[in-house]
Amino acid sequence: MTVRIAVVADRIAWEERRLVEAAPAHGLHIEWVNDESLSLGDPSAASLAGYDAVLLRSRSYTRGGLIATLAEAAGIHVLNSAHAIHTCENKAVLRAALRRAGVPVPDFRLALSRPDFERALAELGLPLVLKPVFGGMGKRVTLLRDPDLAASVYDYVEDLGHAFEQACLVEPYIGGGTSVRCLVVGRELVAAAEFASGGTDWRNNAALGNSSRAVAHDPDVLKTVDGVVDVLGPGIYGVDLFATPDGFVVNEVNHAPAFRAVASATGADVPSAVGRHLQELLV
Repeated sequence: MTVRIAVVADRIAWEERRLVEAAPAHGLHIEWVNDESLSLGDPSAASLAGYDAVLLRSRSYTRGGLIATLAEAAGIHVLNSAHAIHTCENKAVLRAALRRAGVPVPDFRLALSRPDFERALAELGLPLVLKPVFGGMGKRVTLLRDPDLAASVYDYVEDLGHAFEQACLVEPYIGGGTSVRCLVVGRELVAAAEFASGGTDWRNNAALGNSSRAVAHDPDVLKTVDGVVDVLGPGIYGVDLFATPDGFVVNEVNHAPAFRAVASATGADVPSAVGRHLQELLV
């Protein structure tokens, strides 16, 4: 019997197409369900009737955790879990959970106001990175090297319309323009690639088209990734690491990771790894 899986997302991108194509080899049938058309809340979850599981790949930082929570409440198997998604989509919550478990993260301060921001500048010192608590793909992540620029940038933060948008993290600038993206499926590190900023853009984010290369699965990387999975539970994650003199630290964890760049850099067959994981869980 073929297992039916709904890949819930706002659109079908390269990753979702590859997952759909790889599914039959693992006894699975995956089809797209628009995350804007679910109308969840009724325990019968009519929009997801007939599916054995939901593979949640919504890129929205307001939809993912809400959809996962209500789908789980309706008795549907959801990957990743609502707990994992809620933890990942809030950078402050994620870092607090990882730090509590002994997983290394960068030093940071939560800035909810200008006094918060000014105190963070005084305690951490420039250069600093200012980033939204909710968000991804390198958007609104700002490198602050100068105190006058820092003050001006925060003027824009204060003018954002909602407290949701104003919540920021302030952290030291580390990484030297490179980061390591680890693609995790279940508990397995499937692929790891280093991303380096290029041109005049200092950010090292795959969504920005920066250069990448495969990196070895060294023990420090594996230990750090294992610690992340211990906190979140087995799932499908993009774990972003920075190298420091004291070892790797976890910058963030993506609960619906793009993996085209990592697959291209490493040659890893990520869709098949996901298919095998789903097969083990559901078939």
